This record gives sequence, structure tokens and C-alpha cells, in this order.
Amino acid sequence: MKCLRPAVLEIPPENWYCDGCRSKHPEVPQKRRKRLPKKSTKFLPYVPANDVESRNRQMDSLRFALQSKNVAFSDKLTYSHDMAPKSANQSKYEADDIQELSTEDYITIKKCKAMMKGGKCPPLKVVFDEVEGYKVEADGPIKAMTFLAEYTGDVDFVRNRRDDENFDSFMTLLTYRDSEEEDGLFICPDKRGNIARFISGINNHSAEGRKKKNLKSVRYNVRGKCHVYLVALRNIKKGERLCFDYNRQDSGYDTQHFI
Repeated sequence: MKCLRPAVLEIPPENWYCDGCRSKHPEVPQKRRKRLPKKSTKFLPYVPANDVESRNRQMDSLRFALQSKNVAFSDKLTYSHDMAPKSANQSKYEADDIQELSTEDYITIKKCKAMMKGGKCPPLKVVFDEVEGYKVEADGPIKAMTFLAEYTGDVDFVRNRRDDENFDSFMTLLTYRDSEEEDGLFICPDKRGNIARFISGINNHSAEGRKKKNLKSVRYNVRGKCHVYLVALRNIKKGERLCFDYNRQDSGYDTQHFI
């Protein structure tokens, strides 16, 4: 300690001995801070219910809700000659940054789509509330980063849907970079769609509303096309209502009246 300048009251934890004293003292062991494992950002495939009865009950709840809205089930984006052609959906036209979907996540989504096609649906059910209408609840525990659904429906130009009465269920798919006016593509689940159209939005004007968010909607560039995926933001318990922020991409929705 006499060798140190300025003098100190206790030996520092680091090896600060001079060359003459270092050979007389063993190195002081260093306490290394444990590094916490990084949270995985990879998609997890959803885990369907084990028994057929539960899966049938979940599918029946979706079937009833779609029929009541006169909507045909579709688990993919659809294009029509009288709306937006498939060529209009190109991620290179996007005005903002858009994430690239990794190969691993692409494989996970393909696996989930195959399970859905084979009748093994995600552990979700659609329930009806007299005040709020249809909503979606977890019918089993769901882990964070679990892929649950793609937001699907007909793809149409924003300019064609500005005055549509079903505007509250539309999802922004793409915003054109070079458009003179605000234009792009909407996903419109008024004729075709899946369970995603029944998932609730949060009131993002209140702290209480923001706490309810347990899903996130993310736009991805998938082989040159834009897609919107819904992924669990955190662990979700059975019976918990699913909610995400409708205004993640823009501020087009007025959510102050949301419960």
C-alpha cells in the first residue's frame, strides 16, 4: 500500500502492485459479474391442445364468430383483380424500415401454418361480450415469443377504403414511399380473415390500458412481400385476454374509447 500514490486505506481489488511487490503477493481473485442469458428473439411455434375435444371447441368458437360476421376463413393474404394486385405488395416500396424475417422464423411460421391446416390450432378461443363484442382469450399457457397468427384478409389500396365502415378492423400492411398523398395497402378482413381480426386493441392513452398489452404486431419482409405477424410479448396465462397496440405502425386509430 506504501507503493500506491495517492495512499489508500485498503488494498484495491485490482492487481495494482508495483513490479517489485507483485512477486511477493498472490493475485487478488476478481469477482466477475454473472452475465444474464439474453432473451431469445426467435419465434416459438405455438403448442396446440393435446386433446381433440379442446381443439374442436377452439375451432368452433372461431367458426361461429366468423359466420356471425359473414367472413370466410383465410389463413393467408388474398389478392383480387378489383382490389390491389399481388405486385403492389413489395417491401421495397415501404416508406419506413421493415424487418427481415430470418430463415429460422420462416420455418417456424411454416410449421404453424401446417399445424393449423391439419386441425391443430393455437390454444385460443373467441368469446362474446355483450358490451365489447368478440374478443380472444388464451385457452392454455403461452410462452413469450410464441407465433400465434398472421393478420390476414384481402389486400386493398388505402385510397379505396378511406370511407369504409369496417375501417376499425383494417391493418396497415405497407405505406408507399414515393406517394404524393398518404397511400399504401391495407389488410381488410371484412370478407376473409382469421382469428387475428377478433383480437382486442389497447387504450394506449392510459397506463392501465398499456399494461394489458401481451401481443405485438410486427411487419416483416418475407421474400420481398410485407406480412404482419402477431407474437406473444410475454408469458400469457390461460384465460387471459389477448391485446395488442393498434397504433404500433401509425396513429390512425382513436383508442381513447377502448376499455
